[in-house]
Amino acid sequence: MPLDPTKHADWEIAEDAEKSMATIYEIGERLGLTKNELLPQGHYIGKIDYRAVLERLKDKPNGKYIDVTAITPTPLGEGKSTSSMGLVQGLGKIGKNVGAAIRQPSGGPTMNIKGSAAGGGLAQCIPLTPFSLGFTGDINAIMNAHNLAMVALTSRMQHERNYNDEQLQRLSNMERLDIDPTKVEMGWIMDFCVQALRNIIIGIDGVNGNKDGFMMKSKFGIAVSSEVMAILSVATSLKDMRDRMGKIVVAYSKKGKAITTADLQVDGAMTAWMVDALNPSLMQTLEGQPVIVHAGPFANIAIGQSSIIADQIGLKLADYHVTESGFGADIGFEKFWNLKCRFSGLTPDCAVVVATIRALKCHGGAPVPVPGKPMPAEYGTENVDWVEKGCANLLHHIKNVRKAGISPVVCINAFYTDTDAEIAKVRELAEAAGAKVALSRHWEKGGDGAIEFAEAVVEACEEKTDFKFLYELDEPVKDRIEKVAKEVYGADGVEYSPEANTSLARIQNDPKLSKLGLCMVKTHLSLSDNPALKGVPTGWKLKVREVLTYGGAQFIVPVAGAISLMPGTGSNPAFRRVDVDTETGKVQGVF
Repeated sequence: MPLDPTKHADWEIAEDAEKSMATIYEIGERLGLTKNELLPQGHYIGKIDYRAVLERLKDKPNGKYIDVTAITPTPLGEGKSTSSMGLVQGLGKIGKNVGAAIRQPSGGPTMNIKGSAAGGGLAQCIPLTPFSLGFTGDINAIMNAHNLAMVALTSRMQHERNYNDEQLQRLSNMERLDIDPTKVEMGWIMDFCVQALRNIIIGIDGVNGNKDGFMMKSKFGIAVSSEVMAILSVATSLKDMRDRMGKIVVAYSKKGKAITTADLQVDGAMTAWMVDALNPSLMQTLEGQPVIVHAGPFANIAIGQSSIIADQIGLKLADYHVTESGFGADIGFEKFWNLKCRFSGLTPDCAVVVATIRALKCHGGAPVPVPGKPMPAEYGTENVDWVEKGCANLLHHIKNVRKAGISPVVCINAFYTDTDAEIAKVRELAEAAGAKVALSRHWEKGGDGAIEFAEAVVEACEEKTDFKFLYELDEPVKDRIEKVAKEVYGADGVEYSPEANTSLARIQNDPKLSKLGLCMVKTHLSLSDNPALKGVPTGWKLKVREVLTYGGAQFIVPVAGAISLMPGTGSNPAFRRVDVDTETGKVQGVF
């Protein structure tokens, strides 16, 4: 019998389940992999040779494609990973051949407030500790590839300062790029939340004088916000990745010319770091279904999707393939809809919108939960009025999914403190909006608690869809930004900083850039760009402060509000509760 999630922490449940989990060889066999397609990394995790799978199954029809998204979350999250695992377990309980693709957790939230991305309660993937602490090394490869580009840039700037044109040619066979130190697009990355590194000065002269680097302003972002992570998410082959890697814009010259990784002659070496990372990883649910893991989180500051490659192989290997989009349907699903599906050519058969009574109360007027502090007492007391008011946010997300031509399934991700009257109100309002609704108690009961959820998804997958994009890539960039702001977020319009206007003018006038996809950056805690505005804010305009160019990922990246590509660590972070049993070597406290 599994442990009771109302009495035990997630890591305790995972540790108990890991005593009897299947080996990676058994999971590979359940997924339908041949011996040569499975690349074990120990007894319980491994990687998949995606090229071999896609070649062997190229003529096999795809299974049903299901995306899991959510309403606007509280700072504590909405349980999308938990619901994804619960759905997979529920589909397993009703006899379906099912698998999933989820995103690898970042060390930032794992050691901070939000925790790992393994799910929770009795709806998790395991083994939890390796999954949460580096896993199969993909994020490490991304950090090395990304930071190598910055090594190439900063060393080139130093050498161009120290040597004349003739010396550059003679010593290094290099032409002068004349990089503008005030127009460096990239920064460094680290897989932790470190607010102290958001804005830094590098290259300060030391005992070695001008040999210590080129002094200039710089910055750090969290690893999963890297364009290299975005490329991993959307690349469809090693050749595609190699081509994209050389198009990353690192900086601009003093004449305004884009300086790419290819110009720095570092794109090949960057790709070399990423060869193994292109193979998705493999693990399992608590109930033994296969789970593919590839690419990273943070749809507020990144694309936030499991990879195209993971979905391609999952759709070939399973009859039902569950994939996951980060945060709410305004950002995670919007990027799945208008970026990932456009790049992959795949379209979903069903989309799930996860909602919790907790978040609906938050949007309806309850005190906003503060990470690291006890949940306000109001969340343990029935308040149907708050739930009803908060459902405005849920109904907005239902409309967003419908705009893609898909009928959503609303999953009420139930917690044991939710009351029947609160749940009934959500069901009533969502069904009145035309959505299928399923109550799911997967957190408390695992797959047995997700049977209604699984049956609703199977039914939805049989319905005809009319998938369509929100915009076309030949529309002017500002028009596309305005469509997302007005039709997805509910804004009255868009305001641009002078810097954003300058960048957009440059992008729009460049035929190579003007037709790139749109990867919006904004807070996940509100439909607006202000995290304090809950529910469905009205009477506001999206404030775009800067626009980045991801030439390799093929994104234009408008950054709205005060959001940062480097999150901060809170006052009561999770790392305070993580430790190691020195007798057994087991890690404790990861959640």
